[in-house]
Amino acid sequence: MKPKLLLRLAIAFLIIHLLGHSFGHFSWKDSQGNAKREEVIRQMTEHKFDFMGANRSLGDYYEGYSALILINYLVFILLLWSISTFAEQHPNIARKLLAPVSMGLIAFGILEFVYFFPFAASMSALAGVATFLSMFGLRRPGSH
Repeated sequence: MKPKLLLRLAIAFLIIHLLGHSFGHFSWKDSQGNAKREEVIRQMTEHKFDFMGANRSLGDYYEGYSALILINYLVFILLLWSISTFAEQHPNIARKLLAPVSMGLIAFGILEFVYFFPFAASMSALAGVATFLSMFGLRRPGSH
């Protein structure tokens, strides 16, 4: 498979992840009629405490971290799209950029598997693997 196609496949996995995460981000306070869930949400959002000059609740931190992840995945998508447009013309630069991105995405997948759920983990891990594999299709100029 061509590197550009692998990177675009990684982007597709990340878009699916971003859409799912966006849905979860904007609906996490919906208790769905579950009394226990409603109580946890209430406890997370009602009680605020001072921490490093800010007065926030655990819910505020949860929502903030979730928003940071949305931005993070958007940056991954934009970065991979940019790299996919020049990867074959500048393979050395692309490989140097793709190595940490692929490792980061695979690490996200592992952490999502441990702390969240398999679908999110699989989208990140598959994006990381596709990104990693794209590096093998990028050869130095003249080595074809």
